[in-house]
Amino acid sequence: MKLKADPIEINCPESVIYNRLLPLDNKHIVELGCGYGQKTRDIATSGVNRKITALEVDRTAHESNLRLDDLPNVRFMLAGAQAIPLDDESADIVVMFKSLHHVPVELMEPSIREIWRVLKPGGLAYISEPVFAGEFNEILSLFNDEQAVRAAAFDAVRNAVEKGMFALVEQVFFNTPRRFDSFAEFEDSIINASHSQHSLDERLFRQVKSAFEKHLGDNGAMFWTPVRVDLLKKQE
Repeated sequence: MKLKADPIEINCPESVIYNRLLPLDNKHIVELGCGYGQKTRDIATSGVNRKITALEVDRTAHESNLRLDDLPNVRFMLAGAQAIPLDDESADIVVMFKSLHHVPVELMEPSIREIWRVLKPGGLAYISEPVFAGEFNEILSLFNDEQAVRAAAFDAVRNAVEKGMFALVEQVFFNTPRRFDSFAEFEDSIINASHSQHSLDERLFRQVKSAFEKHLGDNGAMFWTPVRVDLLKKQE
């Protein structure tokens, strides 16, 4: 298993990757760390007979999700990956979209064990994580250096494979687009994200703004952010 790859030759939205790797139709899918439900919606409104249980620990995002009334096949729950409120062997697929590194390091391996517990034998775990590289990461790292926690997330996944809990089906590295209309949008969605607490003094704020605005053009700022997917299968 590799933490990163260079060069990365695939450029696409993540939906292209998970729709290729995962047989989502007629499945119970558990999403851990669903945020405000963007990918939840994409999965729920595509395909056939998909039942989704979407978990989130950020109360602000969860309360927003509860107000959604057009996703009848989705159940939103306030819970973390380390304590999934589902029965043993009740899920066909578990997905984590760039959320494992947000789990406290001491809870990463318990979270992987929980994924193993709720998956049916032969079930799939799709875990995508941002690679510590790229221009967007350079800006983010000015106030939120995630190198250590991203490495810890990778170690938790690799350890689970080495212990025989899961078999590695495939690793995929790709660049996914991320676009902002303005620095104000970046500030609102990244610096002031409800799931994080970033405190930037005036000097650091100006530094981050300056670094971001170097990428601004007539159509906003576009970044290609590198991502790793570890596709795991629960041993039968």
